[in-house]
Amino acid sequence: MTALKEYQRLECTGLWRDTPDAQRREVIVAFGDATLVISDARNTRALAHWSLPAIIRLNPGEQPAIFTPGTDAGEELEIEDETMVAAIAKVHALIEARRPHPGRLRTVLLGIVLALVIALGLFWMPRTVIEHTSAALPHVKRQEIGLAALADMTRLTGLACDAPEGRAALARLSTRLLGPGGRIVVLPEGLDATAHLPGGLILVPRRAVEEETNPDILAGRILAEDLRRQAGTPMADLLRHAGLRATLRLLTTGDLPGESVSGYGETVLAVTPRPVDLAKLVGRFKAAGVSSTAYAYSVDPSGEAVLALIETDPFRTTPAPEPLLSDSDWVALQGICDG
Repeated sequence: MTALKEYQRLECTGLWRDTPDAQRREVIVAFGDATLVISDARNTRALAHWSLPAIIRLNPGEQPAIFTPGTDAGEELEIEDETMVAAIAKVHALIEARRPHPGRLRTVLLGIVLALVIALGLFWMPRTVIEHTSAALPHVKRQEIGLAALADMTRLTGLACDAPEGRAALARLSTRLLGPGGRIVVLPEGLDATAHLPGGLILVPRRAVEEETNPDILAGRILAEDLRRQAGTPMADLLRHAGLRATLRLLTTGDLPGESVSGYGETVLAVTPRPVDLAKLVGRFKAAGVSSTAYAYSVDPSGEAVLALIETDPFRTTPAPEPLLSDSDWVALQGICDG
């Protein structure tokens, strides 16, 4: 019997010497159950028994293979038979596989942990970088990026309406409704409802200016859109479109590559306006000194919103402090796209 099931008997010839200075002699090598038996080739007398687990190959990868029974042994055995060499190697491989490897489990666990860290980094880092960058940008940079996105959008909407008299009226309306940090932009086509961009930019379709009979209605649409802007994350939305690489460049250099906002206009134009909190909207009407009744009738003439906006109109029983726009400003604003 042999140490390997596939061999009932395995023998070959070899060259053996018992000391480093001795003459090599031809021997018969027999692969046993636990030992390698070396016998004299002339009379088959056993000369040595080598423990299979202790055998060391002195010249790995070279032929003929040279073995020794241990690190301090002076014996050497030279074997050319490939089957015998492979059998000895297989025994060593099996022994190595069965031997405890205390560091292997630690390596596997470290690999799993590393893989989890990388996976979390790929999922978590882009979002974190985008949110951090979005929060760290000053208003001037936000408006600069918003204007870059607006420039991309004008491929679809045409240039912002900019007739001189209407522009002055629009600036006064913007200051009244949005304060010094906001800006209203009227677009001639492609925009079906109000929208917004980073930097406090509120986008208004031309028809919302030209077709309304009361500036208070236009004011309500602008105030509602500004509430959507405040409730959302316009800067982060744009940076997600731009991608992690562009965001990192913005964070490290202060500049966002111009091509990174390409196509963002289509995304904004496709957004359907969400409902807004009516209580907050009434608060904005009050802060701007504008009645909410006209807007209520225009946006929801037969629903609950009209009742809520009318009943809570801050100027339901008293007139607004001052008109939103003079008649001449309102006429000029309605002609802002005619210049």
